[in-house]
Amino acid sequence: MTDSYFPKPVDVKINMTTGELDSPDNAYDRKLSQMYTMYEDQEAARELLKTDPVIYKVYEKKLPELPGELQWCMSVTLPGKVGREYYMTKGHYHAVRETAEIYLCVAGEGYMLMETEQGEVDIKKMRPNTCVYVPAYWAHRSINTGGSLLISFCVYPGHAGHDYGSMETRGFQKRVVEIDGKPVIIDREG
Repeated sequence: MTDSYFPKPVDVKINMTTGELDSPDNAYDRKLSQMYTMYEDQEAARELLKTDPVIYKVYEKKLPELPGELQWCMSVTLPGKVGREYYMTKGHYHAVRETAEIYLCVAGEGYMLMETEQGEVDIKKMRPNTCVYVPAYWAHRSINTGGSLLISFCVYPGHAGHDYGSMETRGFQKRVVEIDGKPVIIDREG
């Protein structure tokens, strides 16, 4: 093997208050316009599209997308709601289904919603110093139910890839909405 195959050691400073990396290889904002059809209240979504708010941000340090390597990022879901439904990430399976992921919540509060292609659903509370293990074959989505940023440090196999399209088309079976000032998990209608 050539020396170019082997990645070099990396160190990166992480701002645990904002989730930003001091030198990300990739950073992007996911706006409502990129995911508004995923929300329950389409009228509220259309109204919010006038300002097209950022729903979540991702900061990545890219390493080789190969078995044996680890990819990692900071996921930052902003506080807010579309209608009564809390801001959330798009959610995804891994392109290589037999790969898992770890989310370490460093700030904020919310949920990790998970679902298999066979329809099994699980949801775990996210709060600082909580680690959520997302097993292989489970789609997953972060949902911010608090009034501040929901920040997670995420680690997954280098070759895992992302399949956003499946859950964008199919949708998750559960939603997290605010009822009487509290987050409530409900079934998706339709």
